[in-house]
Amino acid sequence: MKDKKQTVTATMKDVALKANVSTATVSRALMNPDKVSLATRQRVEEAANAIGYQSQWPGRHIRRHDSCTILVIVPDISNPFFSEVIRGIELTATQQGYLVLIGNCAYQNQQKKNFFNLIVSRKIDGILLLGSRLPFDTELIRQQQKLLPIVMANEFLPELALPAVHVDNLTAAFHAVHYLHQAGHRRIACITGPKDMLLCQYRLQGYIQALRRGGIPVDPHYIVHGNFTYEAGVEALEQLLTLPVPPGAIFCHNDLIALGVLWQAKRRNLKIPDDLSIVGFDNIALAEFCDPPLTTVAQPCFDIGCKAMLLLLEQLNGHRINSGSRLLDSELIVRGSTRQISA
Repeated sequence: MKDKKQTVTATMKDVALKANVSTATVSRALMNPDKVSLATRQRVEEAANAIGYQSQWPGRHIRRHDSCTILVIVPDISNPFFSEVIRGIELTATQQGYLVLIGNCAYQNQQKKNFFNLIVSRKIDGILLLGSRLPFDTELIRQQQKLLPIVMANEFLPELALPAVHVDNLTAAFHAVHYLHQAGHRRIACITGPKDMLLCQYRLQGYIQALRRGGIPVDPHYIVHGNFTYEAGVEALEQLLTLPVPPGAIFCHNDLIALGVLWQAKRRNLKIPDDLSIVGFDNIALAEFCDPPLTTVAQPCFDIGCKAMLLLLEQLNGHRINSGSRLLDSELIVRGSTRQISA
């Protein structure tokens, strides 16, 4: 009972005792972190988290304009899908006087320390996570949720109680593959993104459910796991073409994979869509201007960014935001990379 009371009513003095520093040092570490060493800052932050010291948030709310900076952690800045999401974030943030700091965590393990320092030193006012692959342990996010507003965009993690904005990946994938089935295709392959990403797991499940709904057996040889790159599409197509009966249609987990498939298919003298129908996911700008134009699932990338930033702003303005998904609509855009075939 005593511990519970302490958690609710913890004071700056309690933090000082826990961290073995003075109350003045605690004040500087929390309110003016640049005036203390990183080691002291981290010790004070850990002590505050451990005993449930809650007064940082009201103080931070009053002083948030000291930085007016939002950290956006991007899985891979080279993926054009994220540029449109970030554009929505930046436009919404700028209108409210906030600066957006982009943190690219692809292939940059050294960035982990930099992100960690930004977060624990309170040099940012909030965080937007654009993917489930994080450059630090999810435990840090759990700790910081009490002190900083955090929102996910494009994906969500059930183990983190965060507000999230994204599309229904399972349903979107189902409709894309169901469209291929209704167009007369029976040999439908799937090239996935990273297996450990939840959105890829949902898109794969949508593919499987569409096949089963159409009475088509799920052939594991038609499922190739890769990543969200052109090269993954090239390599996966080569693997699929070695099968005794190659597929007549391919559902790709993003447009970069699909464009890699399209490029390699032409190198192999395959006619698109006569010999092979291709469907992507995201509707990046290049999808409309390749040859032939790519059939793809269009995500409202800009709106995902806007909505996620608005949720963050609501929290910065002191409003309580419920965790959980905010689903936006997706749409299958049919273009020249797919065709109707005879039964």
